[in-house]
Amino acid sequence: MSSIKVGQFSDLHYAANTLVEADRCFGFAVEHAISSGIEVAVISGDSTDHALDAHSPAFLALAKRIQQLANHCPVLVLQGTFSHEAPGMIRLFELLGAKYSIAIADKIGQIGLTNDLAWQFLENDSDVSGMKALFTVFPTINKADLIKSSGHENVNEALGNHLHNLIMQYSLNNELARKADIPTIFVSHGTVDGCMTEHGVPMHGSDHEFSLGAIYQASCSAGMIGHIHKHQHWETDQSGYKQIVAYPGSIGRNHYGELGEKHYLLWDIGSHDVSFEPVVTPSCKMIDLTFDGPPDLDQIASVAADVANAFVRVRYCIDEEHKASVDRDAIKKILSLAAEVRIEGVILPVQRQRAAGISVLPSLSEQIQKWGEVTGTDTGELIPRISELESLPALDIAEGIKKRILS
Repeated sequence: MSSIKVGQFSDLHYAANTLVEADRCFGFAVEHAISSGIEVAVISGDSTDHALDAHSPAFLALAKRIQQLANHCPVLVLQGTFSHEAPGMIRLFELLGAKYSIAIADKIGQIGLTNDLAWQFLENDSDVSGMKALFTVFPTINKADLIKSSGHENVNEALGNHLHNLIMQYSLNNELARKADIPTIFVSHGTVDGCMTEHGVPMHGSDHEFSLGAIYQASCSAGMIGHIHKHQHWETDQSGYKQIVAYPGSIGRNHYGELGEKHYLLWDIGSHDVSFEPVVTPSCKMIDLTFDGPPDLDQIASVAADVANAFVRVRYCIDEEHKASVDRDAIKKILSLAAEVRIEGVILPVQRQRAAGISVLPSLSEQIQKWGEVTGTDTGELIPRISELESLPALDIAEGIKKRILS
């Protein structure tokens, strides 16, 4: 049985402020994938973090990496989230001069990779028998356009029905391809119901683009999904052949609190079998030091050597009257070996509760007792001490305390 080796890269998020991290990680992944002998490269969305000028350093760096891939093998670039990749922007990659062609998947459909390693966009009745691999592509869908075209008030229901109908339509071609011993691959950018975010939050709800069942119904051996930044996968063989759906996760780390390593995926895909290897990229370390109270300088100093070249966030929660005790300069000095030190403090305001009439009470003891009633504080042990302060000299009070301690 024939198989094809594919490198999947996702959520690169190239931008001015992410360029160092993105290019270090994507550069490593590109070179590792090439040396591993990939036959096709797939970028499953969000190659940029936002709209970029074509002459910007970040866009030029990304274009060079894609050209590097295209000089080794054919490349498929999928449209990601519109807020990250402006519509039409990735079309510029088609203009790159390289040994192999670059296919831009910004519309739902099927794209065949011919035996001579050229891309062919297929019609519904196209013959798939002469393909080296068949890709079913579902780029980010514009829900506003869907509402306009369908006139459906419930866009989530309309989207689900629309995607299901298309998936079932394309599954027929994928079944024909499997019978012809052609590897089949589903590529999309969106949220799979039940997946986990990079911060450990499960994603459940009716507004997500896909369910696992829907992706499996596409009848593809491999499901390459982008958008979620945490690597995870699911697999089944209920249809008589093996199917795997996987997120590589983002190529690098751009936010504090992201869990786990970062990866690209090295796939080996056949018509009836599929496997992948997650390859760890050299993403930066981001470390959280959290304190319930003022930051402990001794504790920070104890880990200072371990955070060299890492991005460190110091978080604390402190009462308003103690906020001046936090020495930010001292913290930065201790963590001087870190690539970045971010200090975030939550200041708890002092809550004051008024006790009507407390100022007109004749004695301090009565005022304290009134305060205790208003605030719910037990003043039973405090009242006798107040009486002593009001009636006894300081030396007598001290002698009394001394006797109680020694007795």
